[in-house]
Amino acid sequence: MAIADDAQSPSAVQRERTQRPNRLFKNMTAKIASIPMVATALVIFVGCTVWTIVHSFTNSRLLPRLEFVGFEQYERLWETRRWLVSIENLAIYGVCSLILSFVIGFTLAALLDRKIRGEAVFRTIFLYPFALSFIVTGLVWQWILNPQFGIQSVVQRWGWESFAFDPLNNADIVIYGILIAGIWQGSGFIMVLMLAGLRGIDEDIWKASRVDGIPVWKTYVVVIIPMMRPVFITALVIITSGIIKVYDLVVAQTSGGPGIASEVPAKYVIEKMFQSQNLAQGFAASTMMLLSVLIVLIPWAYLEFGGKKRG
Repeated sequence: MAIADDAQSPSAVQRERTQRPNRLFKNMTAKIASIPMVATALVIFVGCTVWTIVHSFTNSRLLPRLEFVGFEQYERLWETRRWLVSIENLAIYGVCSLILSFVIGFTLAALLDRKIRGEAVFRTIFLYPFALSFIVTGLVWQWILNPQFGIQSVVQRWGWESFAFDPLNNADIVIYGILIAGIWQGSGFIMVLMLAGLRGIDEDIWKASRVDGIPVWKTYVVVIIPMMRPVFITALVIITSGIIKVYDLVVAQTSGGPGIASEVPAKYVIEKMFQSQNLAQGFAASTMMLLSVLIVLIPWAYLEFGGKKRG
């Protein structure tokens, strides 16, 4: 048998070699149709990213110019108080938004997964804020948090005249006022993702847990949540990417105020590039934002594709 296998192996290798060109020309129509998209991605996304990084090491002002100054722009960036405040705000907003959005979104999804009456109505209500733009959301919550006719005014009219709730005009807690609007808009999206993941769980798992007498909360923690790992990772990447580039919400609610108390990196980049006419400083700040995105995407790609390859 070993001799026979050895005799057949050259022909098998030859067949493999003849099949490789066929694989190359397989689905040629689809490959040709994808050329414009691939070219666009390479030229616009990759090309513009490299162009931005290169010019972040220059002394560009109103117009880009290749007068290299090394890491001067980055040193100036990290010595600017406004940038440091924006990073601090982004860290507070990001951590709180991730935790609260996941907790609220998963809780709502778990409740809807119990197949309650009127599920479609509740699902629409919870998801509706995500259909609004960040500008509209910011303006709506600016009115709601306004002390003249918002929550503070309503509670005071109920008789609690000492009640004070004016986060958007308080430099110490203004970022939490923006956080409220962000969670209100993003929790519905997380809910939909989690609900789709929960609906993919085999019903036999719930039946087995009920037969074994396992509490519902323990089933979620020990069995369901680990099975939904891909859903959690996908939601984490989407929400984190949105957090890093948050801009509209801040502009609509506070315009970065009071003072620079609610400044965020995306707003810093826009103002440096288009108002201060300091392109190099804006490029340096945007490069740091790109680095933040890569810090999120690289672990995700490793977990999603590296683990599968090992498997």
